[in-house]
Amino acid sequence: MLEYNVKEKVNGRKETLQKYVDSTEKQRQLYQKTLMIVVLSQILGGAGLAAGITVGALLAQDMIGTDSYAGIPAALITLGSAAAAFLVGRLSQRFGRRAGLASGFLAGGIGAFGIVFAAVADHLPLLYVSLLVYGAGMATNLQARYAGTDLAQPNQRARAVSMAMVSTTFGAVAGPNLVDVMGRFAASIGVPALAGPFILAGAAFTLAGLVLLAWLRPDPFIVAKAIAEAQKTDQVKVSESSSTGTAMSNRGIIVGTTVMVLTQIVMIAIMTMTPVHMKHHGHSLREVGLVIGIHIAAMYLPSLVTGVLVDKLGRTIMSYASGITLLLAGILAAWAPPDSMAALIAALALLGIGWNFGLISGTAQIIDATPEHIRAKTQGTVDVLVALAGASGGALSGMVVANSSFAVLSITGGLSSLLLIPVVLWSRSKRS
Repeated sequence: MLEYNVKEKVNGRKETLQKYVDSTEKQRQLYQKTLMIVVLSQILGGAGLAAGITVGALLAQDMIGTDSYAGIPAALITLGSAAAAFLVGRLSQRFGRRAGLASGFLAGGIGAFGIVFAAVADHLPLLYVSLLVYGAGMATNLQARYAGTDLAQPNQRARAVSMAMVSTTFGAVAGPNLVDVMGRFAASIGVPALAGPFILAGAAFTLAGLVLLAWLRPDPFIVAKAIAEAQKTDQVKVSESSSTGTAMSNRGIIVGTTVMVLTQIVMIAIMTMTPVHMKHHGHSLREVGLVIGIHIAAMYLPSLVTGVLVDKLGRTIMSYASGITLLLAGILAAWAPPDSMAALIAALALLGIGWNFGLISGTAQIIDATPEHIRAKTQGTVDVLVALAGASGGALSGMVVANSSFAVLSITGGLSSLLLIPVVLWSRSKRS
């Protein structure tokens, strides 16, 4: 009886998949439904990731008692997100986006609540472990951008990525501006004020996971793989063109990864030390929240326009734009008077916009270069490299500032972003 029920379920799933394979209208409807579910999960996920960005360094500074290791939380979070990106990518490849993304968000929620307990107990080892687990939520929030592209047409891919990213803005901007509110709430229940935003993060990540678990059906990635399998008709032609196609795919993956890695290093390094820099010059926690909130808005809000530009103008031009914008951000952050809120806001806004250009153009290149049978795990592997880049940027940023200055960190980061331009030029010369 049990064996019969299992077979019946498997046959039912095959029939459901076949309906989507045979109907372009059903594919379009599922694409739109997937985008709506991803948007909702990203709003929640955005609120979760803001806690680590805004007060992670300040909480560690308070518990450790020195500035030299203020970049450690960002490093641990991004190391955790690297491991999570790998696992979420593998889970998504094997079981679909629903299983991979829901697991990542739920793990992030557990990590956020662990940080709260560590702050209450003043327990550094628990804090470090929890920061690693919390990174799973941040990695998943980033990987969710791929879910909307599974059923998108090639000329819709950057816009599909942008839809997922722009929805993150609502939660990500609200999070830093709720720092004071959550701090007061935390203090009222006997929790350190700086741990308050992580209460919000735990609830937000958990809800995002439950939304995906409940509603992301049928799974868009599984449907996309079934469609791709059904379209494989001319095996001889595929075999003859495989060498050239593989070379072009490899170049696309290399360039897309390089663009995302460099933009991540620069953005994480400067962003991580901005709250510490502001605190040293007498800015309040509310002012820190405002600057970081605007920075996060600039990271995600331009996405709808960026997606259109990447699809219309091309991946290459927007990669160049990323490098130039990050350079301007680094120069402005280095020269901004420490007491000038307007200059700090402008610098961090440019930093967010430059990151946005790089992430969407790089992501589009990765999607273009990967076939369905390896797409999810390749995306996960690339995001591992992006997360490790962020970890190194976060860890080194505190040491650079402790041994030189915030200005040196900012100008170095800005100049480093220009390295992506020769890589893109190399790709174009190879293609020619």
